[in-house]
Amino acid sequence: MGELKRRAVHASGTALPAAYLLDLISYEQFRWLLVAGSVVVCCLEALRLFVGLDWRLYDELTREYEQDNLAGYALYTFSGTAVALVFQPAIAIPAILMLTIADPLSGLLGSGELQSMKELSVIAVTFAVCFLIAFPFVAPVPAVCGAFAATLADGVKPVVRGYVIDDNLTIPIAAAVAITIGLRLTAHGLPFASG
Repeated sequence: MGELKRRAVHASGTALPAAYLLDLISYEQFRWLLVAGSVVVCCLEALRLFVGLDWRLYDELTREYEQDNLAGYALYTFSGTAVALVFQPAIAIPAILMLTIADPLSGLLGSGELQSMKELSVIAVTFAVCFLIAFPFVAPVPAVCGAFAATLADGVKPVVRGYVIDDNLTIPIAAAVAITIGLRLTAHGLPFASG
């Protein structure tokens, strides 16, 4: 049940990109909301890690390996904010949606436990979903590049000096960089408006 709650909270991050796509907020407002969220998350994580704030919610929504490190929700917020600040909407929005939609779906299809590699069927579904997310925003080649990078980031969680490099950090960044590379390689324009 805890895993399902984590995935639901994860997917709830789709609300902010959806608000932008529905023209309820501008891209500038979208960026500022993400920055504000990152500031709040910094304060919460500082309280949790250094002061000892121990809300029951943390027990339910964080994994064991996050107890003494930055939690996944913080990495999720920071990576989304970084991508929104660096990239234009047609790159940043699908990269963020790959994290908020494809990643929790992948987690539900997989075992939900930390592993070094995911099953091939889960990887295939994750790639397909990521591609379908990116395709309305960019041409097919950049969409494939972004989907491949996001799927790779989702499927492999390297451990550096005992610290798990969480896919909440890597998915949006990898996807945005790969989409950008794909756009430059193919010199395709962006079908989605950049405002």
